[in-house]
Amino acid sequence: MEYHTVYKKPEGETTQWEDLQRKFGNLPPKEPIQKPEAFIPAEDKSKDRQLLDNDDDIEALENAEDDFADDPFLEAYRQERLKQLKEAAQRPKFGSMGSIARDEFVSQVTEGSRDNWVVVLLFQERVMACQVLKACMQDLAAQYKHVKFLTIPSTECIPNYPDENLPTLLVYHDGQCKRTIVGTKTLGYDRISPESVAAGLNDVGPICAGQNVGQGAEPREA
Repeated sequence: MEYHTVYKKPEGETTQWEDLQRKFGNLPPKEPIQKPEAFIPAEDKSKDRQLLDNDDDIEALENAEDDFADDPFLEAYRQERLKQLKEAAQRPKFGSMGSIARDEFVSQVTEGSRDNWVVVLLFQERVMACQVLKACMQDLAAQYKHVKFLTIPSTECIPNYPDENLPTLLVYHDGQCKRTIVGTKTLGYDRISPESVAAGLNDVGPICAGQNVGQGAEPREA
């Protein structure tokens, strides 16, 4: 038995003789080369998941429902991520009154009020009304843990700030001072309580909301 080696040209390859014969119509036109469809990689789901992990905007995730409607896995993951963020938003952030120095004011108060209310007490221990208001604010800080209550010595915050303006409350939100409350006139005069202080703060915005403030608390004399 004889074996012969048969040379097979690459698909679409022609000789000069064949090209010449086709030019004169002696051979049929070349058949088109069958090319496989271009490879399209499957969507990288990990990128979408990473996008969800990095998105801390609750409103944006709620509005993204249509973006993941065709993918049950990512839609379920979006729902879980949304649940986690909402639970985190409800967790207490503070819970006690803190104290700051002058060089911390911008970071703790101005920038710190971007996501929540910040109430700052300018005080001097020698002023009795400051001690009374400070005690009321300590009660409020324990009840309203989503609000940051802070104290700072008046003259450290504002050099030469007069004692006659004490106590003074600075109420911040969205990086701005929404109101300055000087003295206790709007907070219950000389007999203030956590309830009256909360009412005064709520005149600025929904700062102390969601619980019965000062329930059972006795008014304090300034």
